[in-house]
Amino acid sequence: MAKTSLIQAIRGMNDILPDEIPVWQYLESILQALMRAYAYQEIRTPILEETALFKRSVGEITDIVEKEMYTFLDRNGDSLSLRPEGTASCMRACLEHGLVYHQVQRLWYVGPMFRHERPQKGRYRQFYQFTAECLGVAEPSIDVELILLTSRLWKHLGLSSCLEFQLNSLGLLPERENYKKVLVTYFSSRLSELDEDSQRRLKTNPLRILDSKNPEMQSCIAGAPVLSDHLGEVSQAHFHQVKTLLDKAGVAYRVNPRLVRGLDYYSHTVFEWVTTQLGAQGTVCAGGRYDSLAQQLGGMAVPGVGFSMGLERIIALLISEGLYLASPQVDVYLLYQGGAAVEEALLLAETIHNRLPELRLLRDGSGGKLTHQFKRADKSGAVLALILGEQESRDKTITIKFLRQDKPQITLAQDKLIYFLEEQSWKIS
Repeated sequence: MAKTSLIQAIRGMNDILPDEIPVWQYLESILQALMRAYAYQEIRTPILEETALFKRSVGEITDIVEKEMYTFLDRNGDSLSLRPEGTASCMRACLEHGLVYHQVQRLWYVGPMFRHERPQKGRYRQFYQFTAECLGVAEPSIDVELILLTSRLWKHLGLSSCLEFQLNSLGLLPERENYKKVLVTYFSSRLSELDEDSQRRLKTNPLRILDSKNPEMQSCIAGAPVLSDHLGEVSQAHFHQVKTLLDKAGVAYRVNPRLVRGLDYYSHTVFEWVTTQLGAQGTVCAGGRYDSLAQQLGGMAVPGVGFSMGLERIIALLISEGLYLASPQVDVYLLYQGGAAVEEALLLAETIHNRLPELRLLRDGSGGKLTHQFKRADKSGAVLALILGEQESRDKTITIKFLRQDKPQITLAQDKLIYFLEEQSWKIS
């Protein structure tokens, strides 16, 4: 009989294991606290949407739509896609439920996104993003509010020195269309210097050539005309106000004229926080303004601005910089042995949970040899071990062993245990 093969996770889609979860919870708790402080509300949208949503918003001639989306026909013959990003879904939900007409919405969400890319460190086919969006405000001050929010996050995490803030303006759509013609003329005159991908983009999305990471093309890109020379008065005024407010707030930035972002819906302000600590995947957080997105999706004009950050990359940065140290997830470990002790240990654990709900108690589930249970107790990181053996079961006592202190073990009456743990709680947590 042939051996049944073991099914494994899909390439580029990773399990997050129990010992990895604490750093995720740490980061997510800080992000949620920051959102509460700025009065942003959570929204949750499906991970599956009509494919047309992303073709209209992200753009049909972008790498995401052309190459990277997970798209399929369902049983009704409808084309559906796993979301490659969240802004289009958020705007769709707000338009559908009437949340943006003559209203301001400050929203946040977190969850998995999907792109069929070549997996590598910091770039996965299922990846997690945290996003904040503000809809209904056209003033440059809201662009800056979101930038300041991200800057505050880096300070809280201790990552400010690892990141550089880059800024640019994409202006308005007519200005970009005129600029694209100038770019096409420039790059067409240097066609032999473009790689195959850039030659394709020259006909479809020439702005993306500026974002090429091919080292052999950098001198060619450096000589290209810059978009800022083609912005009108309104776009220049918006960008000037953003920079002025950032200067007054003390946020350092570098204007990067080659920063274009990969999604068609952006206009005016675009920005990125980048690092050199993660190799090729240096963009940790990116965002910008998307005032035309609502109209692209069939709604009335709604100004919007937001950012997204890759949680895997932030976590990798926290760990590489030694800014997160895992703490034990267990305070007290309950060991037991003997037939009668099984029931007693279960009921004792429930009594402790009832009286001390904040105490992290783990009851050993095996009831095997005490030596093996002690090894598991030590590995758990618990501070105390509670031992309920046959002798303790007969005497209605409990033995307490200090796992992290050089102190002799003690034996108490079981009805005194809660009082003992209450006294110890400041040492445990």
